[in-house]
Amino acid sequence: MTGRDVRWLGVRGVRWRRAASQVGRSVAVWAVSTVTMLVLAGILPDFRLRSENGDSATDIAVTAAFGAGAFGLLSALVWPLLVRLLLLVPALVLGLLVFFLNGALLLLALHLNPAERGAAAPETAVVVAAVMSAVASATGAALAVRDDDAYRRRLYRLSDRRRRSGPPSPAAHGTVFLQLDGVGHDVLLDAVGRGAMPTVARWLDLGDGGRPTHRLTPWRTDWSSQTGASQLGILHGSNHDVPAFRWYEKDSREVVVCNRPTSAAELQRRAVENAGHGGLLTVDGASRGNLFSGGADEQALVLSIATRRRSRENRSRAGYFAYFSDPANAVRTALSFVAEVGREIGQSTRARLRKQRPRVSRAGLYPFVRAFATVVERDVVVASVMGDMLAGRTAVYADLVAYDEVAHHSGPASRDARKVLERLDRSLALIENVAEHAPRPYRIVVLSDHGQSPGETFRSRYGLTLGDLVRAGCGLPVPRRAERTRSGAEARAAVRAALRIPVEEGGERHRPQRRPEPIVLASGNLGLVSFPDVTHRMSKEEIDARHPALLPTLANHPGVGFLLVRSEQHGGVVLGAYGAEIPLADLDDDPGPLAPFGPGAADAVRRTHLFPHTADIMVNSFHDPADGEVLAFEEQIGSHGGLGGAQGRPFLLSPLVLSAPVDEGTALAGAEHVHRVLRRWLRESNGPQVPLESSEERAA
Repeated sequence: MTGRDVRWLGVRGVRWRRAASQVGRSVAVWAVSTVTMLVLAGILPDFRLRSENGDSATDIAVTAAFGAGAFGLLSALVWPLLVRLLLLVPALVLGLLVFFLNGALLLLALHLNPAERGAAAPETAVVVAAVMSAVASATGAALAVRDDDAYRRRLYRLSDRRRRSGPPSPAAHGTVFLQLDGVGHDVLLDAVGRGAMPTVARWLDLGDGGRPTHRLTPWRTDWSSQTGASQLGILHGSNHDVPAFRWYEKDSREVVVCNRPTSAAELQRRAVENAGHGGLLTVDGASRGNLFSGGADEQALVLSIATRRRSRENRSRAGYFAYFSDPANAVRTALSFVAEVGREIGQSTRARLRKQRPRVSRAGLYPFVRAFATVVERDVVVASVMGDMLAGRTAVYADLVAYDEVAHHSGPASRDARKVLERLDRSLALIENVAEHAPRPYRIVVLSDHGQSPGETFRSRYGLTLGDLVRAGCGLPVPRRAERTRSGAEARAAVRAALRIPVEEGGERHRPQRRPEPIVLASGNLGLVSFPDVTHRMSKEEIDARHPALLPTLANHPGVGFLLVRSEQHGGVVLGAYGAEIPLADLDDDPGPLAPFGPGAADAVRRTHLFPHTADIMVNSFHDPADGEVLAFEEQIGSHGGLGGAQGRPFLLSPLVLSAPVDEGTALAGAEHVHRVLRRWLRESNGPQVPLESSEERAA
């Protein structure tokens, strides 16, 4: 027998063993499903597996076996087709339809029994189908874990991301960038120290005696410390002219809001034009759960494409629909969703009974928004990332917003937020495990876009909003009762996009009328005041001539840290209490009211001053360096968007095999700087060079 014959027999033997293993698992799942159906028939009064006249135990068992087999076969063959036919249905509506369609498949399976035994009420069929899907999925997963090939095939089915062009060269590393939205550098270290994030602790080798695989680097945000500015700069290399989370543009007479799909699309277009390239993910990249695409061809749950007409190219098949193509996923996520809603109601009730301070309202739809961010969005994004890795994508960037949403309402250092970090760490561990089954090696980079600073709201401390204070300074009537300022958390926009509800509804006026009354907008602890009837950015001299009391009223208020206004004499000035007025050019020698905000504050303010759409008056709240607190102009007790405290100190967690982000003694400052670092790492991993490096950049 030749060596070729031996190899042929060996390959044939492996194939037979795989086939036998697959048949064995299928039989085991079928048997467990049959037993589950028998148990449910004994428990549920409206579900039977016998004829009206009664049957023997053997007949009942045969009926259960036939029903379980037919249901499993229909789920495998019909269910993916149903999901694809429902691509035009809003994603969260599809999540609810899953249960009813699954119940219909069970009724069909019972009807196919030639003996015509078995029946179930429609509502009971939904329950039975959900339980059977969950049990079958759990059984299949438990059996597959012991078989690497089966486990890999199961992950492929879960993510629906099998690459047609074949696996890439194993010599080229892929890179996964995971953004933990709103997690500050110090919060991460605290969570690791408390044992809440064992995966990160193992990577950093903090206390277990192993060898570290990653390094942790803090970085400094721009003045606008929020996802819109940071993620735009990180993914597209330019966040020029993004002064805040929301601002008024006088030339177009529109309010731009970073989490509004139309605004996100326009901001991405501007960034591409400014940077001169499509983005970090232009070559063989995938963007998951982000505000912006980064130039990726593969996009799911990306807000900037939410306004496009649904088509084959942008219907995000690797997002909600691919995830829900397995009914068991919907069952598991739905149960976790309900549990999270109950958890939030319990936690908010406990905080109210204990009269915790500071505290904001967590009633209304918030429990469902939180559950979406911490369960649905997390599950779908993680599944999409898993699929991208198994498909061998070169670069993947995904945003997990769970912590940010909870910290806004519970506080960045609260027990509620720490629990979310524990679950996020488990997601990191899962992605790390999936990397072992990917067709190419992967390097996992974890980063955040900003942190969060604690503190009560401006309204709760002083009984009025920033808008009320501005109106008083202008001599305009002030409402007797201060109205709440809407919160701009990313999760609400993601929910609206999933339900196909325009973000503009119920939000800020899209095109305010030009009138002498000021427009006052809030972005965390950063406020923006614009006069829409004046077509240019007003100067300090013009504002004083029009409203002599306005700037002194704002600058001397104890809740205000400093103001930025244009000056005809100095170009731009920072104003503070007691008549402080520091020209921008003199801030390095005399920071004045910027002193409590630490290093980099002057550079951030000077940069924002040069933006074409900077507001007439930029207002940054008070900041206490001793405890890191700020005063949010929105209804948030954990806020970000301006200068002050942990909000401006996110982190970058990178593998040691990659070059250091910056040289020792050099600060990593600004989202655009982070973009250049990530570009360099892609180049080091033999990934795409976006854009092609110039000779000067290569020399640097």
